[in-house]
Amino acid sequence: MAITGAADLLATWEAGLAEAPTGRALLLHRTARPDVDATTLPVLPVGEREADLFALRRALFGERMQVRLGCAACGEDMEFDLDAGEFARSPIGPDDSIVRVEQDGWDVRFRLPGVADLTAAARSADPRAALLARCLVSAARDGADVTAGELPAPVQRRIAEAVESADPGADVTLNIACPECGAATRAELDIASYLWTELDAWARDLLLDVHLLATSYGWSEPEILALSPLRRRYYLELCADV
Repeated sequence: MAITGAADLLATWEAGLAEAPTGRALLLHRTARPDVDATTLPVLPVGEREADLFALRRALFGERMQVRLGCAACGEDMEFDLDAGEFARSPIGPDDSIVRVEQDGWDVRFRLPGVADLTAAARSADPRAALLARCLVSAARDGADVTAGELPAPVQRRIAEAVESADPGADVTLNIACPECGAATRAELDIASYLWTELDAWARDLLLDVHLLATSYGWSEPEILALSPLRRRYYLELCADV
């Protein structure tokens, strides 16, 4: 993954200000995967996208992630660290995006869902059926083709289990024991939201730095952004000493 420059990151942040969370997540994914066509990103398996965003977070802000979570039992605030590198590796290979379920004469091939599939299915009156129909590649019973609506509940459960096993990174769920009461709290880690919050804070701090340096030295924004973070900090320290 190429490290994105400050100017490009600011442009991503600016574009994301007018977007909903799903749009911001897509912008971040484009930043993480400039090698992939933008139209392809929404259909990549969800776990692959999550791994890409964790890798971007590690490249931009380092391995250590600070997480705060309220205990579901006693309400106590819990703070702990996560390692972004642990989640930045996707087990999905280029040939692993299709799962196959064979059971009692049924032979089903199913595509691992992407963000676009989940978003579209959520708009349906029956999200589970809609997702099944969108991602079904083929289905047959005793050699005869069938539709998604003909798949019985046991086969659908097998498909769900196979998808979860093939794409475990699609659901990053934390299970944290409270140091005060000992109760365990489960919570999903939304890396897109977490990363956007960090990017937003970084961008606002950087714009303040630009303002201070431009005021002191008369430099333009592109000139200031072209400086390395170390040199920017040094010039800011000189401004404070004046």
